[in-house]
Amino acid sequence: TGSPSPGPVLTKLDQAREHLKHLVFIVQENRSFDHYFGTFPGADGIPMRNGRPTVCVPDPIAGACVRPYHTHEQLQEWGPHGQRHSELDVDGGKMDGFVRTVIDSPLYCADHRSDPNCAGYLGPQGQPDVMSYHTAKEIPNYWRYAKEFVLQDHMFAPADSWTLPAHLFLVSAWAAHCTDPRDPMSCSSDLYLNDEFQTMRAHRDVPLWAWTDITYLLHEQGVSWGYYVGDDTCFFDPCPGHPREGTVSQQNPLPWFTTIRETGQMDRIQTHTQFFRQAANGDLPSVSWVMPYNGVGEHPASGAPIWKGQRHVTNVVNALMRGPDWNETAIFLTWDDWGGFYDHVEPPRVDLNGYGIRVPGIVISPWARRGLIDSQTLSFDAYLKLIEDLFLSKERLNPATLSRPDSRPTVREKASILGNLLKDFDFTQDPMPPLILDPRP
Repeated sequence: TGSPSPGPVLTKLDQAREHLKHLVFIVQENRSFDHYFGTFPGADGIPMRNGRPTVCVPDPIAGACVRPYHTHEQLQEWGPHGQRHSELDVDGGKMDGFVRTVIDSPLYCADHRSDPNCAGYLGPQGQPDVMSYHTAKEIPNYWRYAKEFVLQDHMFAPADSWTLPAHLFLVSAWAAHCTDPRDPMSCSSDLYLNDEFQTMRAHRDVPLWAWTDITYLLHEQGVSWGYYVGDDTCFFDPCPGHPREGTVSQQNPLPWFTTIRETGQMDRIQTHTQFFRQAANGDLPSVSWVMPYNGVGEHPASGAPIWKGQRHVTNVVNALMRGPDWNETAIFLTWDDWGGFYDHVEPPRVDLNGYGIRVPGIVISPWARRGLIDSQTLSFDAYLKLIEDLFLSKERLNPATLSRPDSRPTVREKASILGNLLKDFDFTQDPMPPLILDPRP
C-alpha cells in the first residue's frame, strides 16, 4: 500500500482566503510619504548624506533653494493640493515645485515670513512647512506599526488631486462627472468636481455618481461591508449646523452614488460607535472603511494637532486587536493625498488621472511580514484588487464584464505596474499577537 497522496498545494490566494475574513481600510488625510516617513530606516525616504538632506527645492522668496527640515510642531499650514497643484509640485518629474506652489496660492505664512505668529510654520531657512518632515518623536505609534508590521514606501495616491477624487477612487477606482446621474455611460473623468462638492456640502439628497462602485459588486455576491463615519455625520438636510463628530462629505461619497440607492444599501454607512461595538462582538463585515471625523483626520490647517489623529487611529487598531476577529483581520492604514507636502519620488503615470504623489501605507495583521518595507508600486486600486481577489472571485470593475457597465477609461486593478498586496503577508508564520499601544503616548 503506497503512502497517502499529499493534499492539494494551497496558493497564496487560497491561504489568504482561508486566513483573512476581514479587511479594514483606515484613511486619514493629507500627508506625503516623506513628510511622515522620510527618515524611516531602510525606506525610500528623503535623500540624505551624513544626516543632511541632499535635495533642495527652489524658494522664490528666499532667492535660494531650501531643504526638507524636521519639525516638532503638531500643527502645519500645509500647501494647496488640487490637480493643478499636483502638476506644479511634480514639475515634469523634478519634484521641485512645492514651495513655488504655496507662494502662488497664496498661503499667509509662506508670504509673511516676518510675522512672529508664523514662526511655527516655517523652517530654519524660512521655508514654508510643506518642506517639513516628522519622525518617531511626533508620531511614535505610526512608526511603531511600520516597524513591527509592514511599511509601504511606494504607495501612491490614486489621483493627482484632492480628497474627494481620492475617496471616489477608494471605493470605485474612478472619479468622474456624470451628465446623467442615472446613466453609468454618461460619465467622463474629472479630478476637480467642484459642482458636485458644493452639492454634497449643501447636503442635497440627489444622486451624483452614476458609474459602478465596489459596493455594487459586494452586494451582487452577498459580501458584507460597512463604511464607518463620525457619530454626528449627516448626509442630507436637515442637518445640524456644527456637528461635533461629523465626517465631511468629501470623505463620505457613497450616499451620492446611484448604485447605493438602487441596491438599498444606505444603511451600510454606519457610525464609529457601531464599528467599535461590532469589533468587540466579532460582528465586523468582510470589508470595512473607517473615516475620521472633524479634528482627528490629521488635516493640516484644521487647528487640530496630529496627536489627535494618531489617537483616533490607535483606538481603531486597538479595538480590532482586542476583538475576537484579530487573527482573521488585515488592517490597511493610509492617507488620502499628499496635502501639498514635499515628496521626492515622481509618481508613475498609469492613465490620465494618476497616480498622484506618494502617501504613507501601513499593513497591520497577525499575518503581516514583520519589519517588511514593501517597495512595490501600489495605489488604492490595490485595495480594490485585494477585495476582488478575496471575496469576489477576482471580478474587476471592468466595463467589459460588469453587469452594470460604465464609461471608465481604464481598469485600474489590471494596471501592469500595480503590485500585489498578498506579498505583504506570510500565512505560514505563527500569527503575531496584538500590539496594544497607548493612544496618547
